[in-house]
Amino acid sequence: MDPTIDAVQKWRAIAGAVASFLLIWTYGIDGGWSGVFEDGISKVFLAPLILLLVGPLVILGFILYAPRQHRPLLRSRLRHPLKAVGWYVGALATGIGGLYLASQGKGYAEELLGGAAGYLVGALLPLAMLPVLLWMAAFLFFSSGAAARYAFNTADVHASLPAILTVTLVWALNLVSLGDGLPNGPAVVKVAAFLGGPLSVTAVSCWELHYLRSRYGVRIRG
Repeated sequence: MDPTIDAVQKWRAIAGAVASFLLIWTYGIDGGWSGVFEDGISKVFLAPLILLLVGPLVILGFILYAPRQHRPLLRSRLRHPLKAVGWYVGALATGIGGLYLASQGKGYAEELLGGAAGYLVGALLPLAMLPVLLWMAAFLFFSSGAAARYAFNTADVHASLPAILTVTLVWALNLVSLGDGLPNGPAVVKVAAFLGGPLSVTAVSCWELHYLRSRYGVRIRG
C-alpha cells in the first residue's frame, strides 16, 4: 500500500466521474439517470466475472514472462488470490443455489414429503432462505467492488500484477459496453468518451509500474 498510488487512483476516478457527469448532462443518455445507475451496478458485478475469465490467462503469462528462477516463488504465492476467488465463487454459487431453492423448493418439498408436512415445509422454505439471500447479496455487492479494485489480492503474488490486471479489465469492460452503443454527442465526443476511460486508466497503471520500479525497485524481470 502506498498513499501516493492511492491518491493518483482516487483523483483519476474522480476526474472520470466528473467527465461522465458532464457528458451526460450536456448530451443526455438513453434511459436517463436510472440507466446510468443500472449500468454502474451491472459493471460492479461484471468486473469480477471478467477477472475470473481473463485473470488466469494474464497471471499465467506474467509468471511465464518472469525469470525462470522466480517462477516457483510466484506460483507459491497464488494461494491467497485463489482463496479470495474461492470465497467469491462460493458465495455466488450459494446465492444462485439459494434462489433456485427458494423458487423451486416448494414443489420438491410437496413431492418428497407429501401432505400437510410437504406444504408447510414448502411454504416456510422461502422465508428460511431470505436471510441467506440477503446476506449473500450484500456480500457479493461489497466484495465485487473490492475484488475489482484489488484484483482478488494478486498483489500478494507480485506488486505489479494489480496494475496489469486493471488495464486488462478496463479494456474488456469497455469492449463489453460497446454492445450498448457509443454515448450521445458529436463523433469526436463519442470517440473521446469511449477511449478516455481506458486510456486514462492505462496511463495511471503505466505510471504505477514506473513508480514501483523507481521507488521500491519492483521489477517483473531482473
